[in-house]
Amino acid sequence: MSRAYTGALSYPQKIVIILLNKISSQHLKGDIFGGLTAAVIALPLALAFGVSSGAGAIAGVYGAIFVGFFAALFGGTATQISGPTGPMSVVMALVFTQLIGSHPDTGLVLAFTCVILAGLFQILFGLLKLGKYFVMVPYPVISGFMTGIGIIIILLQISPLLGSAGDSNALAALMNIPNALSQQNTLATVLGVITLLFMIYWPEKWTKIIPAPLFALITLTVISATFFSQQGISVIGEIPTGFPSLSMPSLSLESLSQVSYFAFLLAVLGAIDSLLTSMVADTLTETHHDSDKELIGQGIANTIAGFFGALPGAGATMRTAINIRAGGKTALSGIIHSITLLIVILWAGDYAQYIPHTVLAGMLIKVGLDIIDWRFIFQIKKVGLFSAALMLLVLLLTVFVDLITAVLVGMFIANLVTLDRLTHIQLDNITFKRGDELLSEISSETMIEVNSEMTSNETNSALTDDIQNNLSKSLANTLLLEIDGPVSFAVSRELSRRFTENLAFTTLVIDLSNAKLIGTTTAIMITDLIDRTKSKDKTVLVITGNEKINQSLDKLSLATLLDKKYQFTNREQALQTLI
Repeated sequence: MSRAYTGALSYPQKIVIILLNKISSQHLKGDIFGGLTAAVIALPLALAFGVSSGAGAIAGVYGAIFVGFFAALFGGTATQISGPTGPMSVVMALVFTQLIGSHPDTGLVLAFTCVILAGLFQILFGLLKLGKYFVMVPYPVISGFMTGIGIIIILLQISPLLGSAGDSNALAALMNIPNALSQQNTLATVLGVITLLFMIYWPEKWTKIIPAPLFALITLTVISATFFSQQGISVIGEIPTGFPSLSMPSLSLESLSQVSYFAFLLAVLGAIDSLLTSMVADTLTETHHDSDKELIGQGIANTIAGFFGALPGAGATMRTAINIRAGGKTALSGIIHSITLLIVILWAGDYAQYIPHTVLAGMLIKVGLDIIDWRFIFQIKKVGLFSAALMLLVLLLTVFVDLITAVLVGMFIANLVTLDRLTHIQLDNITFKRGDELLSEISSETMIEVNSEMTSNETNSALTDDIQNNLSKSLANTLLLEIDGPVSFAVSRELSRRFTENLAFTTLVIDLSNAKLIGTTTAIMITDLIDRTKSKDKTVLVITGNEKINQSLDKLSLATLLDKKYQFTNREQALQTLI
């Protein structure tokens, strides 16, 4: 197909071409089976996430449809299944609560405006090629963050499991447990607990026939609707049928700050969730995903979902792993997963109204248990006090404050400690040497090359006593500052302190020939040392480094501070001026 013809195609036609490019006859059977299996798993979870978020069951299903389809179509992880996830649903529950509470008339529209804006943020992240940075989060922070989300999900589902109404946040849910226990509906609790037991103990070999979530959903819904319909068990109720209508965003100056905050929170969380799942997929398939393309695909998917009043989503680890194990190899499996969900909800959507909330609560409690990082918890005594304390701090902030604060505080503390450790390592690359110590490191051959008066007959001889004495006198009042390897801004303060302890000199030699990287702060400190030394009528010699370091020093007016005759490209040239 020519470029001209491709450019003339309509957008739907271009999507069809992209879709056709995803199809591989070699993997078609595996993709179909993987997509169907993932859809079976996704349906009950999408219903549960929709209900728990406050958007409604249908919003969860259409979130799985739109996000799953477009993330597979445009994303950078071939086997990833995307849709509503536990972490994203927790944030959306907060978004609905806050926005509807502060804007009763427009809160619902503003909530989905957040979803659209979050998608646009993710597209921007991808275009700026920030994908690699979202997985550069220290493991204790990720562990505390994910464990905190798992605990939030469990706390929020305890009341629905007991047959009571759910709560808006983790603290309220925790405080309401005694009241929920005193007013529990025994039959509802039994159904919920049975669901949870199915989810935990369902044999792996049975999953190939029918997955536990689907079996629990169908079986317990039929039992509840047939035998316990008059026992006060809360159910989903009637849900809208048909394809969702387009919903236009709404934003005002009054709501801009709040909406932007929640949108950014959703975007960052979705990016981390998706890229961590992409890494899991890479491990299972021995492939390598495109992080930036994945962010763009997730952003497009969430933007479209927001326009249709659907829940935002991200890469779903469990569904992705199931897709891969069932044979999914390409993005077609994710597309088939979404199309299957669409067919099911359009054909059998009316039956979803009989699903008990307690059954969905049992499923979500299992999701929460799976999100908790049990491996880290069981090894917490082995990982060190700092890592354990950081994980627990992030966990508590996630549960009782908010997710952004938890990640920012965790990252800040982790980076400070890491920076301190790197500073000690980098300080080993900075040495101050005085005359005698410097003289002992200089080889006979080097000095012979330096001494311009040496005759050809002396080329292979040892240092003469005269050369030795002259050099010894020259170096007696010389201080060498040698920087070897990379040096960041964090060492500048210690560099200044060490310099003040070595002020007994008349000549300062700064050797940057082996420096690999010098931060701006350290470069400023070096030029400051030069200025301070010259102000005391002392001599400064600089042995310059690589081109990038020289450019950094030039930007800081090194040429103005120091004449070219005091700048050298190697130590031999500098030492020659001292003889």
